[in-house]
Amino acid sequence: MAEVLLFHHAQGLTPGVLAFAEELRRSGHTVHVPDLYDGRTFDSLEAGAGYAQEVGFGTIVERGVRAADSLPRRLVYAGFSLGVLPAQKLAQTRDGAAGALLFEACVPVEEFGAGWPAGVPVQIHGMDADPFFVGEGDVEAARALVEAHAESGELFLYPGDGHLFADPGLATYDAKAAGLLTERVRGFLAGVGV
Repeated sequence: MAEVLLFHHAQGLTPGVLAFAEELRRSGHTVHVPDLYDGRTFDSLEAGAGYAQEVGFGTIVERGVRAADSLPRRLVYAGFSLGVLPAQKLAQTRDGAAGALLFEACVPVEEFGAGWPAGVPVQIHGMDADPFFVGEGDVEAARALVEAHAESGELFLYPGDGHLFADPGLATYDAKAAGLLTERVRGFLAGVGV
């Protein structure tokens, strides 16, 4: 079974993020879900992103990096949207990564000063008309990452324009797409089991 460090999205550590972590635990995986917002949650993506901007995206990323300090080196790093930033940074820069799961975001690998590490598999998931994932260039970064690592990279696009579509507590939740994402994540984790 795999050990996962899962980072929440801009609305905070919502019940939906916790439910996703619990779903993975029911499959036998160990899942750590740190709170990068010190207990705050937000009713809208805009309010949560505003808080992250106020605190500083660099600070949020560093909180995520520190959350890994007491954990084993061989982890799967996962993140939803904003949580992709610390997940991707750790997958690229912390030795021993078992894999990465990037949901609804992806940044160019150059953002963290190093290329993608050889042998570290990655799955990226997003909706094909999501104004953030597609409209802000994340899908291009995802395609570039997968093309450079075709042997260990996968990009899954789901029909729709919802952002945070896998969080069942939000209005953008898409049960069909979220179910397929979860099924694919289970397969990924089974393949990288520690």
